[in-house]
Amino acid sequence: MNIHITTPALLFPAISVLFLAYANRFLAIANRIRDLHNRFNKTHNPVTEKQIKSLKQRIRLIITMQILAVTGIISCILTMALIYIELQAVANSVFILAITLIVLSLLTSIVELLISTKALNFELEDMESH
Repeated sequence: MNIHITTPALLFPAISVLFLAYANRFLAIANRIRDLHNRFNKTHNPVTEKQIKSLKQRIRLIITMQILAVTGIISCILTMALIYIELQAVANSVFILAITLIVLSLLTSIVELLISTKALNFELEDMESH
């Protein structure tokens, strides 16, 4: 199967939206960490400690999501260059790699979302116990 030079370019708008979403997640977590840092220093609450562990894990996942997405974009650009210099077979393989990286980024996003939900449940359980 041969892909046209515009095929990888179709992914650029989607990737922009991904980066916006990932950046917003990162900023929200950074603000939450600052708030939790102040709260933990005052109370040493075990729920806050669980939240901090969760946030560390989420930051690692967001960084992984961003690295996978960036690598996917670079692979799309490389695919376009390979098509341009008429190395279609290699371009096909690199494009498959690009798609795979972007899918892995999205799957990592799902894992981060599940961890986020679990962290919210810590807060809800704490409120229910009071």
